[in-house]
Amino acid sequence: MITRTASSWHTEDWQFALSDSIRSLEALCEALNLPLEAVADGKLGENDFPVRVPKHYLSKIKPGDIQDPLLLQILPVLAESQPHPGFVADPLAEKHSNPQTGLLHKYQSRVLLVLTGACAINCRYCFRRHFPYQQNQLTGEELFHIQSYLMQHPEVNEVVLSGGDPLLTSNVRLAKLLKIIETVPHITRIRIHTRLPVVIPQRIDQGLIDVLAACSLKSILVTHVNHPNELDENFDLAMSYLKGAGVTLLNQSVLLKGVNDTVAVLGQLSERLFAANILPYYLHLLDPVAGAHHFDVQEAQARQLVVALQGMLPGFLIPRLVREIPGKSSKTLIDLHLSE
Repeated sequence: MITRTASSWHTEDWQFALSDSIRSLEALCEALNLPLEAVADGKLGENDFPVRVPKHYLSKIKPGDIQDPLLLQILPVLAESQPHPGFVADPLAEKHSNPQTGLLHKYQSRVLLVLTGACAINCRYCFRRHFPYQQNQLTGEELFHIQSYLMQHPEVNEVVLSGGDPLLTSNVRLAKLLKIIETVPHITRIRIHTRLPVVIPQRIDQGLIDVLAACSLKSILVTHVNHPNELDENFDLAMSYLKGAGVTLLNQSVLLKGVNDTVAVLGQLSERLFAANILPYYLHLLDPVAGAHHFDVQEAQARQLVVALQGMLPGFLIPRLVREIPGKSSKTLIDLHLSE
């Protein structure tokens, strides 16, 4: 049964869903009727990066299908434990853009705050799977150091909330943080990057809606959806609540081998996102993080996919194909018509 109002999605609902998540390869196999012997070599990958999957996300995976595109995003495999040239622990060199605890300043006009190291779901391609979260915990005192940093950098007009997943932070803490950011006169926008509406849509509760509606800053929420099968009516409801609060809705995806590396899937994804009032924003080439090389799609193939999308979709539904290169002043747009 699907609830119909944000006020009926209570904090304890999403917190229970979080605590009730699948947290081992064995439990994942049992829940999806997968033979453990077929994926046993994934234990090495699990030792490096634990399994974590909310049951709501699990319910969208076809039982017994080892190639299900949602399963591939969360299933540890042997390849994760095998070194691969060019794939490293810090693929974006974020340690060089970390001037103080919990803050990354890679691009001139915006900073990113690492609100938490926790995620509701552990995606196997995560570029921060090796990030030193323990060294970047934002305590109450650190939040005021953030305010001081922002005051000293008038070129910054946007604060991005990330992690981990920033929506694992309580509404009370989010409200406190937004109040601090609002005191900085040159900050005009707040942007939240999250996967929670996909995996635990109850997180978009009335308390969160009230916090965002009360904020004087322009609010943007960027969902992370890679495949149309990740979306359902609960997600649509969550997006409608956010849109009603005046939040701009965007999506970014990662291009993943075996998951969404076809024109058909990418086209369906853009159409499905727009049906939920979301505009496709970025399609990222995989960040070369250690443990994820088996997801890599070559740039030439990626260009062909997006060119094909241009022939079937209106321009506003085509995400920009980008790569993040350490040290660059922005994301790098991929030239779609580069000759081979």
